[in-house]
Amino acid sequence: MSRFADVLARLGAVIESRKGGDPAASYTAKLLADPSLAAKKLGEEAVEAVIAATQGDKAALAAESADLIYHWLVVLAAAGVSLEEVAAKLEAREGTSGLDEKAGRKT
Repeated sequence: MSRFADVLARLGAVIESRKGGDPAASYTAKLLADPSLAAKKLGEEAVEAVIAATQGDKAALAAESADLIYHWLVVLAAAGVSLEEVAAKLEAREGTSGLDEKAGRKT
C-alpha cells in the first residue's frame, strides 16, 4: 500500500471514531454533527487549493490539498458514503475517455 493510502486509511478511521463525539471537544465531531458546515468547509478548502495551484505555490498547494482531503473525508462520512463506494465509481470509469464519460452522464 502506498504512503498516501496508509495515511488516508488512518485519517478515515479517526474520522469514523469521532462520529457521535462531543462537538465542543472535537472539530471533526462538530463537522460530522453539521453536514452543511462540513460541506461549506470543503468548498472553502477547494477554493484555497485552486488559488495555491494558480499561484504555483507548491507548499501551499500541498497544505491546502491536505485540508481539502480531510474535509472531503468528513463530508463523505457525514453522508454515509464509503471510500469503497467512491472507488467503485472510479473503477467503473477506468478505460473510458474523460470526455466520453462526461458526455454519457445524465443531466
